[in-house]
Amino acid sequence: MALTPTHRYDDIIDRPHHRSSSRPHMPARKRAAQFMPFAALSGYDAIIMGTARRTQQRVELGDDERQALNERLRRIVEHASDHPRVSVTFFMPDPRKAGGVYVTVGDTLRRIDIAHRLLMLGNGQAVALRDIVDIHEIADNR
Repeated sequence: MALTPTHRYDDIIDRPHHRSSSRPHMPARKRAAQFMPFAALSGYDAIIMGTARRTQQRVELGDDERQALNERLRRIVEHASDHPRVSVTFFMPDPRKAGGVYVTVGDTLRRIDIAHRLLMLGNGQAVALRDIVDIHEIADNR
C-alpha cells in the first residue's frame, strides 16, 4: 500500500509524546547543542586564511624616484607646523609571512620625528620614512 501525504502519520499523530521514565528530560537548549557545527581542527580556518592572504614583495625605488620622493617630503616637512593633509603610500610588512602590502592613507600630518625617522599621522599611525614610496599634500577644500 502506497502512503499518501494524508495517511502517512495517521496511526501515530494523536499519540502522546514519549518521555523516558529513567532519564530526565533534556532542555531544548542542550538538545539543540547536539546539532551545532563542530570544528575538529580549531584554528585551522585561521591558518588557511593566513596562507591564502596575498603579500607583495617590497619594491626598491630607483634613484630618480627616490630623489623625487625626497623632494616632495622636504616640501611637506617645511609646512609640517601647519599640519597639512597628506596622502601617504607605504609598505606595511606582514607580521607572519614574507612580504607585505602597500597601503595608502590620507590623513593630517601631526609631526615628523626625525630622530626615529617616523611620519606621525593624525590617526596616531606612525609610518617609517624608509617604507614610504609616495607622498603628496592633499588640497584642503574646507
